Amino acid sequence: MSGLLPRLAEAVWLVPALPLLAGLCNGARVLLGRTGGDASEPLTARLTVLAALSSMLLLLAIDLLSLRDGIVPGHRVLAVWFGTPEWQGTFSFLLDGLSLSVATETALIGWLVARFSANYLHREAGFHRFFIVLSLFLGGIQLVLLAGNALLAFVGWEMCGVASFLLIAYAWQRPLATGNALFAFVTNRAGDAGFLFGLGLAAFWLGGFEWPLFTGEIRLPMVDARILAIGFVIAALVKSAQLPFTPWIARALEGPTPSSAIFYGAVLVHAGVYLMLRLSPLLAQVPDLMIGLVVAGVLTAAYAWLVGLVQTDVKSALIHATVFQIGLMFVAIGLGWTTLATVHLCLHAAWRTWHFLLAPSWLQITRDRPPPPPYWLARSRLLYIAAVQRFWLDRLAMILVVSPTESFARDSRRLEANFIDRAIGEIGKGKAVDETRPLVRADGLPGRALATLAGHLQRIENRLLLQGRGGVGERLLQRLGAYLQTLEHLLEQPRYLMMAVMATFVVIL
Repeated sequence: MSGLLPRLAEAVWLVPALPLLAGLCNGARVLLGRTGGDASEPLTARLTVLAALSSMLLLLAIDLLSLRDGIVPGHRVLAVWFGTPEWQGTFSFLLDGLSLSVATETALIGWLVARFSANYLHREAGFHRFFIVLSLFLGGIQLVLLAGNALLAFVGWEMCGVASFLLIAYAWQRPLATGNALFAFVTNRAGDAGFLFGLGLAAFWLGGFEWPLFTGEIRLPMVDARILAIGFVIAALVKSAQLPFTPWIARALEGPTPSSAIFYGAVLVHAGVYLMLRLSPLLAQVPDLMIGLVVAGVLTAAYAWLVGLVQTDVKSALIHATVFQIGLMFVAIGLGWTTLATVHLCLHAAWRTWHFLLAPSWLQITRDRPPPPPYWLARSRLLYIAAVQRFWLDRLAMILVVSPTESFARDSRRLEANFIDRAIGEIGKGKAVDETRPLVRADGLPGRALATLAGHLQRIENRLLLQGRGGVGERLLQRLGAYLQTLEHLLEQPRYLMMAVMATFVVIL
């Protein structure tokens, strides 16, 4: 290995860091009020494009040097994040053929989408917000692809999830956009729970989160390997919109076309496939889970094919075609054809990016109407209705997942409004505690308690000190002064003075 390749491998942390830095710079410009008017748009776009291009060039340099030397940098631990005597969470990166190939293509797609978005979103109200969130996503997805351990990959996984939610709700003034963002967000939390479940078991059974631990360095019993893999399989199925979690991805198209291209056409939708490819040695220990992946992939492909036949708009047809291809990738992984799945992933990501970016121009490109559904499908009334209704999975997910979440949120809001706010008070909603003193206002139990205490202290002060001549405080002080004067007069008498001196000597002796 040449001397330059290890140095570049040590600098691989810049690949996710550069987009995040661009997002921070654009965010600071927004906070400082430097993004008003059309003239501020080019700088925002250039920062994001430059960061994506720099990440791509760094990855290309590592790729070329690895090809020249015939060896990849492998697992690189850069620093320790936190840990215990039993396990550690590290800042590590795994640079092998899988991660370098997918990460390089992702950086290329991110650069192309950023350039496309600069013109496509010109004069949009959320122009700067889009590029900030896009930078967050580009940094997060590179963490998922290049992380050397599952814990750091989960950080990137969550960054991508937050970015996805924000861009689905890009037009936040529209209830449909926010509703679809909530639907996708709640559904993806099931996958996050599975990922966290796998992380917890990895810390307990493997003693760490590094990917090499999952690939055979520690051989687990069959039952343990199965339970550990189930969490990550659930995470992958949800993120890649496989059955029964498919409905969320059609709603995710509510965001702008560039976000649909990079999130759900090219990159984010393949994150589950990538996770399964990364964990393929662990999955190989559990044949029944491999069969489960095949079944899930076949059912999802059949579902996407049937539903796609009855779609009449471009983006809906494309997203179901995408889900169909993802299902085939899961079938390949379940059959152990990981190389085929990797090649399929890379080719499909590039192809689908072009499709989604071209979608807004489709009506100008073609003069034909969408083809009708095939005769055999139209003849079968029940199957046709099921395809149009997407087999009622949207409704089922709404009843089982989204509606309970919304009900819980409404109940929490009522609890906060009717009890918590009244208990602790709300700023600007205080009421006068005494009609004679309207300027003294308080709200909530703490505020009313303090106001009551202040009132009592004020009354004590008024009664003892502020009632003027003849008040209780004055009378007490006068009486105390009289007693002290009498004592002083007595001490001035010789006989009492002598007694005081003798008493002093007695005490001393």
